[in-house]
Amino acid sequence: MVRARRVWRMRERVLELGERTLVMGVLNVTPDSFSDGGLYASTNTAIDHGLRLLDEGADILDIGGESTRPGATFVAPAEELERVLPVLQALRSRRPDAVLSIDTSKAQVARAAVEAGADIVNDVSGLMWDSAMAAVCATARCGVVASHSRGTPDAWAQLQPLARDAVVPLVRGDLRDSLDRASRAGIAREAMVIDPGFGFGKRGEENFWLLAQLPELACFARPIMVGLSRKSFLAQTPVKAGAAHGPPMAQARAAASVAAAVAAVLRGAHIVRAHDVQATLEAVAVADALLRTDRRENFRWPRAKVASPGAADVPAPSAG
Repeated sequence: MVRARRVWRMRERVLELGERTLVMGVLNVTPDSFSDGGLYASTNTAIDHGLRLLDEGADILDIGGESTRPGATFVAPAEELERVLPVLQALRSRRPDAVLSIDTSKAQVARAAVEAGADIVNDVSGLMWDSAMAAVCATARCGVVASHSRGTPDAWAQLQPLARDAVVPLVRGDLRDSLDRASRAGIAREAMVIDPGFGFGKRGEENFWLLAQLPELACFARPIMVGLSRKSFLAQTPVKAGAAHGPPMAQARAAASVAAAVAAVLRGAHIVRAHDVQATLEAVAVADALLRTDRRENFRWPRAKVASPGAADVPAPSAG
């Protein structure tokens, strides 16, 4: 797999994608998210956690005030704004150079968040649930992530299973509709990133089929972002199913989440959305190194510093 180089334009920022994987840190300011609901529901704890993720090396911080767990119902825009705006404003003030994203499907929330300093609108509906969203993003000239969602969270449990050969055509067709809607609204093509929406209306094995065929989405010539972190299908592997005792849900999926992120990068993903930023950064650096060897570029591991005073640098060990 050779990952294509892409450019992502957002207002006054331009991100060069493809040389290395970018990690988008997840900041859920919610009481009911599936993995960390309630941990960062207060403004102060959310700000502190956002700063921690940036310090760990997150390239982008994605701030969300509404859960998209299966079965979730929509939150009123006023309540969503009450959760996210103070956090967004504080992070923009304290880290003016940070790349900030608002995770919302509501045009009203997106507009206010961009005015407060968000660079990106990450819409899990692919601009489809709110008819005003595309126009808001076009006017703001922000970056846009259009995710694929098969229906809304409250209906996911009732969806019929998909055949193996139906998953990618469905995702590809709906993402094409999202990109067409964006274009009609006046959103620049280089402002768009696509996300196949793992877990959003796809069950269990359907997500693995989608991950295996991720290169099929390169047809859009846009950067690919994936959100695999702590998704429930990662707990359906034989090891997880057979574990009698283990850590809480969020921690139990941490290793599987990192493994899935590496797999996605090797399948062409440019950005991975993650709760565990530091571990994900370390893992995708290995995947990036493999992609560089695929391009037949000269690559050397960084030289390790020797702790003893006066000692010379020595090459980092290659194994063990």
